[in-house]
Amino acid sequence: MASRDARTPTGRSIHLSVSGERARIIPDEHDDGWVLEIGGAVQSHVDLAEPARIRYEYLRRMANVLDVCWPSAEPIRILHLGAGALTLPRYVQATRPGSVQTVVDLDRELPSFVTSELPLPEGTELSVVIGDAREELAHLPQGRYEAIVLDIDTGADAASHLTGERFYSELLGRLTARGVLLVNIGDDAGLRFLARQARALESAAVETGLTGAWALADATLLERLDTGNVVLAVGGALAVQDPEELRSRLHAAGPHPAAVLDPARTADLAARIGRGG
Repeated sequence: MASRDARTPTGRSIHLSVSGERARIIPDEHDDGWVLEIGGAVQSHVDLAEPARIRYEYLRRMANVLDVCWPSAEPIRILHLGAGALTLPRYVQATRPGSVQTVVDLDRELPSFVTSELPLPEGTELSVVIGDAREELAHLPQGRYEAIVLDIDTGADAASHLTGERFYSELLGRLTARGVLLVNIGDDAGLRFLARQARALESAAVETGLTGAWALADATLLERLDTGNVVLAVGGALAVQDPEELRSRLHAAGPHPAAVLDPARTADLAARIGRGG
């Protein structure tokens, strides 16, 4: 195995007071990166030597959206709801140095543990807020963000208050006129939760004068309505672009096989799921 980054994590684990789980940083089995494991389940992957390399496909699709929304290397103001191993904040700093970033996470111990074990890229300007994402959103300074990323387990049995039209409207209301909201939807086979959230996000978008949400995912997942992650994206940063050119750029960026659905096709997908596939 190739030598790892000199800043090797200690291997210690911590107890997360809110979730009650244990968290640890362990070597990745497939490369020289590191993974965050919580409660025995792998949550995030980090490459300290190459923070712009994202291995998890749904995060890569989110990064692709950020890449097409603003000129290369242009700093942005971005809010991350959900910390994980701070994979996307690392990417933003590596590709858009000078960006002002805020992360909100419910587990007080997690962000400091992650940054001590896996240091952020030099120069990262990251503020950490501890608390419930919806409650803390209301308390954050009233400035607007170029991007908001919602990446919290919000499945049918999880944090339902972080889903739905009203919450999405609150998030869209905190974007600049040319901002973008990115929502990670993890769902079971059938993708019924995805369909509900796509419809809710479409309704919230229409209220703000936008046409609806784009959907990005593994093409096979959408064809089979299989278990997995789908990224929903909406905002003025997408609406001002030529839709066919945007779809082409996002599709080319992968990972493959890639499906990139414009708002009309996302609505068609939700309707197809509603009819039972």
